[in-house]
Amino acid sequence: MAVITAKDVAALRAKTGIGMMECKKALVEADGDMEAAVKILREKGELKAQSKIATRIAADGLVDVMKEGDTTAIIEVNSETDFVAKNELFREFVKNLLKTIIANKPADVEALMSCKYACEDCTVDEKLKEMIFKIGEKLSIRRFAVTEGITSTYIHGIGSIGVIVRFDTDVADKEGFAQFAKNIALQVGAYTTPYINRDQVPASVLEAETAIVRAQIENDPALSQKPDAIKEKMAVGRLNKFYENNCLLDMEYFLEDSMKVGQYIEKTAKELGGKIVVAEMYRFEKGEGIQKKEEDFAAEIEKLAGGNK
Repeated sequence: MAVITAKDVAALRAKTGIGMMECKKALVEADGDMEAAVKILREKGELKAQSKIATRIAADGLVDVMKEGDTTAIIEVNSETDFVAKNELFREFVKNLLKTIIANKPADVEALMSCKYACEDCTVDEKLKEMIFKIGEKLSIRRFAVTEGITSTYIHGIGSIGVIVRFDTDVADKEGFAQFAKNIALQVGAYTTPYINRDQVPASVLEAETAIVRAQIENDPALSQKPDAIKEKMAVGRLNKFYENNCLLDMEYFLEDSMKVGQYIEKTAKELGGKIVVAEMYRFEKGEGIQKKEEDFAAEIEKLAGGNK
């Protein structure tokens, strides 16, 4: 049996970030083999990830972007607390996930999990379980996107919102384009924008919105008596408002209220002497749509009090 020294334990702890006692136990079990001990700790991490931690809600975390050459990627990785989201170990993990995505271009999160994790001889799935074991919180790779071409990116704060905007253009090398592209990314970051233009609005969404608008008019005593032609014009006006709130090109440009974003794009394209089209955009907001657990402390206190009777 190998002799396990304090130096060995410290080396394993430095490599994994896991407690001294757990490291010593793993080294003893592995008979002093460092790599085998790491594997044992990962396996224990897997067990831990499948226990109570896995049932928790991870609604905080980090959104980040990375660009290498013509490839740009964005990712959202969730944690339970913002304390972990600020942790350098966690942030490095997210950066390496982006490197993995750019290198492999997996189709979805499931495919990403089986990719070789950047910089280490393990899969993303194995590394995620190791990180859960190290940090002691539920971590979740929620979503990512990757695109090729001319892009502008934006990260709000330390990673609460991330944006990629891809352009189809022949003026990317012209002076003024970089600032223009940055402004469009800022616009997307500032406002939740589901669609680039009206053509992207699904027919089902438009039909539902049209039905709501017409019902609002018919249910208003002052409007329901108007001629059908007038009511139709009113419906069109209200639908235009829907487009202004949901389509990037119809929105007010945040730096100049008198101008729509589409008009700003046309103006810039004319000034630079070429074509500019917003071809694709991604806007990730951390925790968006994740329902956080609501704590009912009064009920908990009543329950505890009842148990003490």
